[in-house]
Amino acid sequence: MSTSSPTAPQVVRASAMPEGCMTMPVVIVGGGSCGLTAAIALRMAGVDCVILERDVRATGSTALSSGFIPAAQTRIQQSLGIEDSHEWLIEDVINKAHGQAPRPLVTAYVHAAAQAIDALQDKGLPFEIVYGFLYPGHRVRRMHSMPERTGETFMTRLEQLATQMGADLLTEALVRELWIDDQQRIIGVGYQRPDGSMEHLGCSFLLLACNGFGGNPRLVKELLPDMAQATFAGHQGNDGSAIEWARQLGLKMADLDAYQGHGSWVTPQGALMTWAFIMEGGVQINARGQRFSDETGGYSEAAVHVLAQPGGVAWNVFDEPLLQLLLGFPDFRDAHAAGALRTASDIKSLASIIGCDEQTLKATLDEVRPGHTDAWGRTFKRSLHAPYRAVKVTGALFHTQGGLDVDTRCRALRADGQAMVNLYAAGGAARGVSGRGADGYLAGNGLLSAVGGGWLAANDIAAQWRAL
Repeated sequence: MSTSSPTAPQVVRASAMPEGCMTMPVVIVGGGSCGLTAAIALRMAGVDCVILERDVRATGSTALSSGFIPAAQTRIQQSLGIEDSHEWLIEDVINKAHGQAPRPLVTAYVHAAAQAIDALQDKGLPFEIVYGFLYPGHRVRRMHSMPERTGETFMTRLEQLATQMGADLLTEALVRELWIDDQQRIIGVGYQRPDGSMEHLGCSFLLLACNGFGGNPRLVKELLPDMAQATFAGHQGNDGSAIEWARQLGLKMADLDAYQGHGSWVTPQGALMTWAFIMEGGVQINARGQRFSDETGGYSEAAVHVLAQPGGVAWNVFDEPLLQLLLGFPDFRDAHAAGALRTASDIKSLASIIGCDEQTLKATLDEVRPGHTDAWGRTFKRSLHAPYRAVKVTGALFHTQGGLDVDTRCRALRADGQAMVNLYAAGGAARGVSGRGADGYLAGNGLLSAVGGGWLAANDIAAQWRAL
């Protein structure tokens, strides 16, 4: 592959696309879970589409996650006798966001995600409900995943299904240009190939599914100053292209200071450690041997708490029963294989690992006992017992949650609030449903927006296409 530098995202104003370029009904920018879900929905409706993916493989942020999608009233959830409702999930999302999430958009995503999961299951995707623990803020078990519990396997199956159904996937196609005419209609795109050359493709509808801006240090410093020095643990395709195009087009944007962090990024190995161990009784301890927050509040806001500790690190501390739970997660097994796990036979040994005072650590662990409520309001259900296990972690930025403002059909909105006629945005390119900052992120919000938004956009595009 050529190492030529990509051109900057830009808007090209023209009356027509370059002579001789092809035209497709729908162009999707980005081959992540949002783009692939949309492509599948379009093909189910009989609409041709092409996905332009910047990388050699379609992976996106989803492949770096556990691939857990929150959804209510799906057929698989109902078949397992789990009582849930769309309204419960809507309330859980909005409550976690402190009332700042847009209810109409949350409602649209929640209904669409359930429809998408049922349809994808009909097409052969083997969804399961995640058992064993509840993520913070979810009142019932509603996380849908692949049996392997990885976003990578979810992405592999989505890509296989999309291409089997006739969606065209063009990889190593980095979209740099949005072409728009004087009627404010998107007429096509320009994309850069590995050798640096530009190619063009016309379209009747365009869906931006190209993720957020977490991989763009300049935009992170501007919009998320608290995370400017944090490790970015997301996908490098989060380059902020959608933000740059929106600014040039004068489009409305929302919640640009919202993001998903994670307070359990294993360092220096560089791997995600699931928050399940916290929800089942584990704790985080800083270099002084002290806890510093109610860890059960959520893993996103925990990133800020961890980064505020000495050295910007903490130790995840747990015991043998929790280790057995963690070994069920591929990401943790990878971190374990890389040497991240430490074992301490007693508190003295654990204090030596952490580098803290033994008596301070003992006082900290003495508070972790059944029925005790600590100063932050966390009530413990169990104690931790030797041998202790410990993993060193830091806070990381995973994914931004702000972007183009959209209506409930995922149409991009102009500054005056009117919808663009043929430009859609979903997933990381659009505003999410996490309100402001880091603490509004409910576990799974990213995939709720990606899968739900891709499904909504595709079905609206299909309806508009049939009406032409």
